[in-house]
Amino acid sequence: MGRFDDMENRELQVITTIGEDGEEVKLKLLDIVTVNDFDYALLLPFEADVDADEDEAEVILMRLKQDAAEYVFETIEDDEEFNLVAEAILEEEGYEDTEEE
Repeated sequence: MGRFDDMENRELQVITTIGEDGEEVKLKLLDIVTVNDFDYALLLPFEADVDADEDEAEVILMRLKQDAAEYVFETIEDDEEFNLVAEAILEEEGYEDTEEE
């Protein structure tokens, strides 16, 4: 697994996509990780409220696929794939699981 090293040096990237309800959704791109030769995006809901606490927000994990000249974000439908990627991310230095059990 490898992270794109230049993510920290990039300016905030806001991704606009269509949500499950058909509405436009804005997401902040936090990082991109590679697991088993596939890229995955860690996204955070983009809140217009500047005071929103990012530590409280739930991170969204999506598969990143290059389609022609653009990238496409795909929902991970397979629980096994999702768990594998989530586990790999939590093992990566700089990430920690803050969810209490």
